[in-house]
Amino acid sequence: MSVSFELQDELQALQDIANYDIPNEQDPNSNDPGPLLQQAVGAIAHSSDEITDPEIFDIFRSLLKHSDAVAGAYMSKMLDALLSAFGAQIDAAIRDSKEEDQQIVMAHKLPLEMYAFLVNWFVGAVEKVKATGEEDVPPAPVKARRGRGGKTGTSRVAVKKAEQWTWIDQIPGTLELICKALKLKTHRIWVTSPERDAFITCLTRPAYHVAESEQYMKIQNIRMHVYKVICLAVKHHGHTLAAQINIMQSLQYYEHLSEPMAECLSILAKEFDHAQLGDEILREIAGKSFSAQDTKGPRAFSRFLVRFSEESPRSVLKQVSLLIGHLDSESYPMRMAIVEVIGSLIRELAISEDITNRTNASNQAGKELDGLFELLLSRTLDLSSYVRSKVFATLSKMLDLPLRLPEQRLRITRAAVDTLEDKASTVRKAAVSILVKLILTHPYGEMYGGDLNLEKWEERYKTWKDKLEEMEGGIGKAVERDQDDKEEVESNVEEEGVDEDEDAEMEDADANDDGDAPSDNLKPKKKKAARKSIVNVTAIVSEQEALAALETNEILAMGLRKKYCTEALDFVRTLEGGMVSLTQLLGSTNKAEVLESMEFFRVAFEYQLASAEKGIKRMLHLIWHKDNSSTSEDGKELKGVRSRLLECYRMLYFDPLPDMEPKQQVNRIAKNMIELTYDATLAELTSLEEMMRIMMEDGQIHYDVINKLWQVYSAPQALPRSQRRGAIIILGMLALSKRTIISEKVDTLLKIGLGSFGKADLTLARYTCLALQRLNGSAKKVKGSLLDKSLRMEMENPIFCRLQNTIEHPCRSKDWFGMAEQAINTIYALGEHPDELCNNLVKNLTRRAFAKRQNPEEPPSEPDTETMEVDQEMELPEAASHAPSSTHISAQQSSTSEEKDLGDPSSTIVFLELVEREWKRQKDEKQLAEKLAAGGSPNRANKETEELDQVAGNAEDEIGERIAAVRETELLYGEQSLLKLYGPLLVHVCGSPHKFKNRTLRAVATLSFSKFLCISSQFCDHHHHLLFKILETSKDPNIRSNIVIALGDVAVSFSNIVDENSNELYKGLSDGDLVVKKNTLMVLTHLILNGMIKVKGQLGEMAKCLEDEEPRISDLAKLFFTELSTKDNAIYNNLPDVISHLSTGDHAVEEEIFKSTMRYIFSFIEKASENIVEKLCQRFRLSEDPRQWRDIAFCLSLLPFKSERSVKKLIEGLQFYRDKLHEEGVFDRFSEILSKARSNKSANKPDTELNEFESILDEHRRQGEEDQALEKRVEGKKAAAKRKATRRSARKKADDDEMYV
Repeated sequence: MSVSFELQDELQALQDIANYDIPNEQDPNSNDPGPLLQQAVGAIAHSSDEITDPEIFDIFRSLLKHSDAVAGAYMSKMLDALLSAFGAQIDAAIRDSKEEDQQIVMAHKLPLEMYAFLVNWFVGAVEKVKATGEEDVPPAPVKARRGRGGKTGTSRVAVKKAEQWTWIDQIPGTLELICKALKLKTHRIWVTSPERDAFITCLTRPAYHVAESEQYMKIQNIRMHVYKVICLAVKHHGHTLAAQINIMQSLQYYEHLSEPMAECLSILAKEFDHAQLGDEILREIAGKSFSAQDTKGPRAFSRFLVRFSEESPRSVLKQVSLLIGHLDSESYPMRMAIVEVIGSLIRELAISEDITNRTNASNQAGKELDGLFELLLSRTLDLSSYVRSKVFATLSKMLDLPLRLPEQRLRITRAAVDTLEDKASTVRKAAVSILVKLILTHPYGEMYGGDLNLEKWEERYKTWKDKLEEMEGGIGKAVERDQDDKEEVESNVEEEGVDEDEDAEMEDADANDDGDAPSDNLKPKKKKAARKSIVNVTAIVSEQEALAALETNEILAMGLRKKYCTEALDFVRTLEGGMVSLTQLLGSTNKAEVLESMEFFRVAFEYQLASAEKGIKRMLHLIWHKDNSSTSEDGKELKGVRSRLLECYRMLYFDPLPDMEPKQQVNRIAKNMIELTYDATLAELTSLEEMMRIMMEDGQIHYDVINKLWQVYSAPQALPRSQRRGAIIILGMLALSKRTIISEKVDTLLKIGLGSFGKADLTLARYTCLALQRLNGSAKKVKGSLLDKSLRMEMENPIFCRLQNTIEHPCRSKDWFGMAEQAINTIYALGEHPDELCNNLVKNLTRRAFAKRQNPEEPPSEPDTETMEVDQEMELPEAASHAPSSTHISAQQSSTSEEKDLGDPSSTIVFLELVEREWKRQKDEKQLAEKLAAGGSPNRANKETEELDQVAGNAEDEIGERIAAVRETELLYGEQSLLKLYGPLLVHVCGSPHKFKNRTLRAVATLSFSKFLCISSQFCDHHHHLLFKILETSKDPNIRSNIVIALGDVAVSFSNIVDENSNELYKGLSDGDLVVKKNTLMVLTHLILNGMIKVKGQLGEMAKCLEDEEPRISDLAKLFFTELSTKDNAIYNNLPDVISHLSTGDHAVEEEIFKSTMRYIFSFIEKASENIVEKLCQRFRLSEDPRQWRDIAFCLSLLPFKSERSVKKLIEGLQFYRDKLHEEGVFDRFSEILSKARSNKSANKPDTELNEFESILDEHRRQGEEDQALEKRVEGKKAAAKRKATRRSARKKADDDEMYV
């Protein structure tokens, strides 16, 4: 061979293929490559050593250099030939390596290097061919797979070429041959290390090159061959350093190689027993630093660490002390990776044999486990919400381990409960999720069945504690007997003088006794003497043996059980402590968080946690949630909140249980339904009603359950009142969806609810009336429509007779009011002419109220435990000329109250609207009939009817005006009106609290008076001041609360009257009663947001509620301002008044409260900030109090100052506040503004003006301080002069006195 071949030089030259020199270069573009390739293939096929022939070698090099001009078939042929010859040469080298002659072995060096060089070049060239000659070379199979689902423009010829040759199929064979080459004894063929390293590099480079393709690495066969090449090179050929460099570069530049490289290192450690490379890479990664701006690098390295810790946790455990330094990294992906790594290490330690064996190794593993858990829990305080979420996701996996880890579980529970108030919703969701997992996997179910009821666990703990104390007490008595025996022995020893040492000790003890030393010092010395005594030794030994046996068995078991109960109690109490926060999360705006909280309460309820029932009830309000669209999180579709709520309730209450008879199933479901109504608030009943309606519409309530509810309701035997009430409540709810449930059982309702049971239980009668109202249907009224789909009955129907009897039945229970209200609503809802029946009711009750007064000494005919209050010491007033006799009112307070409640104007107003609608409908039908009779087409008539429907609500038409006139003049002032008689009576009762002192009478009279105000503007205009006076002077919070709500109704009817007196309404916001304050806030919110009253200067009172101590008040206030911010400039326009109201005068709040309030309000100011700057600067001119200066400056500092105009406005207003800059708080705020303006990154930032402004601020501050100092000196001099003048005048006066003397 004339030309030498140096592998290292050739590899270096190959970096620049365009300038790569081939002595006998052949150009496939000008010559047909077929004959050349045939010549070369035939030569190496004859003998693999022919590759050393320069001509043959150059043919292969030429084809590879111009591979873009070589067809796929030729490339395939060349690869097959090279691999075959290379394989033959490897086999020959392996055979000859067994020879002792070194020269024979060395003869294979050159052919092996040449073949390795060509294979290495081929791998790079074939990739180049695929990239540049895509028309001739078939596309990668991965692309073909990706295109199978879509339309391709590939011709059949291209498909045929793809079938002829595919490089991806040749990769495993190529890599397998390289693995075979790596089994050579290279140290015999290559004597020097550089030569051997060059050959190994040439063999491994194809593997790294293949790994750079993400498509190739997705195929397991190729991936495993790449691993094998790297592992063999590292294990047998000193490739460690080069592999470390290559792997680190792969992680840096190829994101898809993160996990494959971790798998490769794991295989190297496990199958090839070579963990050093993994350790070196971990140490190198531990030494790297990542910035917060770097995103690509940290993600790749983090995925590597996570996968490597999963595949080879023991290797990572050795280097964990170095890796945990990344917990302080600026890059949060690295911190997340270390969190997952710690989780993998915990899992490895927990399942290892060391932790289960009682050895020193187990103690060491336990310490490591505790340390890792502590490290993991500390990251729950990480700055990044992603890291905090990852911590809980990692801890959640730990809960599936067979090792229970009770102490760690308690720490996880506490951390999760503390995180429920995290500011990030994803972290809160993760915390709730892990709490669910903690309950499902808790270790306290082995002895007692798994429930987590606090009371039960406290009883269990108390039981074992008492038993343990009793046992220890028995032992204590035995020890006392032992001590008595020892004292007796001690006395014998003292008498006999057994030992000199004991004598010396007793002398010391006597000396201590003489010095008033404590007698406890004698005890150890007595014990020492007792051991040497022979008195009653047998009895003492037997006693001790019995005690020892007792201690080792029963006491140990009891102690463990007590500890078991203690841990369970800690777990349950921690969960109970987080229930408030979990309940609040049900109202979150984040859908995933709400769903997770619902799952928690469902699981907690199943495990009998005491507070879970409150959460289940709170969940009920989510039935109003709108499930418009399902969002997805982490690729998972989220179930709708409403559908999930229905599913939870079905699982808890309505789904049948296994191994239970059908009859028992029905009884259980009916019982659960009834129990849902126990102690339920009005809001809970309303939400439950909606849920029952939906379930009934979906057919989820079986008719057997409905029949069972009817059986409970109509049971002749005595039942608990709440049970019978619950049955009719549920039946009424179900009837909203299907009215036949009620219509088929009307007789039962009249017999039970309005019969003897109803008279004994007025609440039952009230809910029966509600159920009867369902006969009217649940069709909603369409605004402007004249159709009335409600059912109307003749007044002769037995229902109305029974309702009248129920109302008129004598009773002194307060429950009568609620029953009577619903009974009247039922009459108006179902009756054809409800006014006729109510007229009779009013007249009958009036006769009873003003009949001859009974003897006050007679006992009441119907004693009742819930009777109304009767004022025994009230004086009977004289009769009034403008009202019925007050003496009768006083004597029949309950009846008078009934009469007032029955005069319900609101029902009358609704009935008038129904009459108006009916008149309009009849008028339209008459007009339509006339048009049809005149020959008009039906379609045209229908069109005209629709047009008439659109204007049916116009109040200016004849019918509307007539109804309005009836309401205004006839209801309260008409000659034939019954209500006319009671208007003056109500005014007299409400205006004479000193005469009518009964609380029930005053409450009902005030309520009726409020309803009268809603009827006529004339009556309201004359008497509304009385209502405001009662609101101001009444000491009964119920009356004040009712008045506030009533004023909202009055505002709907006559908004101008309430608007003129809105100041009186705002006073309710400072009421001492929580209910009054809450109702006032709700009413004002409704009136302001709906434009019924104008916001004047009182918005500051609403702002005060933002910092109220009661969460419900502050939440309502925040909701109000959030909604107000959607109105046009509503907050902006009233901002100056709010600031003045909260900062100065009698309404001013503390400075810290002012800051927090304004911080919240200013969060809604987004535009026109320059105008606010100008207004606030001008306020400095009118203020004299330093507190006001600080408040105004604070408000200025809340503005963003993002625009150049706002900064200029601030500088222009300098004349107004420059003399206030000496106040420290004012100057600090302006310094904050200056920093904020400078941090703005806008292009028009006035840097020059800001620098001037800063210097002006400093100058005026110094000048202000000097002025203040001067003023103080002047004042000091004035004070001194005044004192001097005082002394001079005193001396002069004294001199004058002496002169006169």
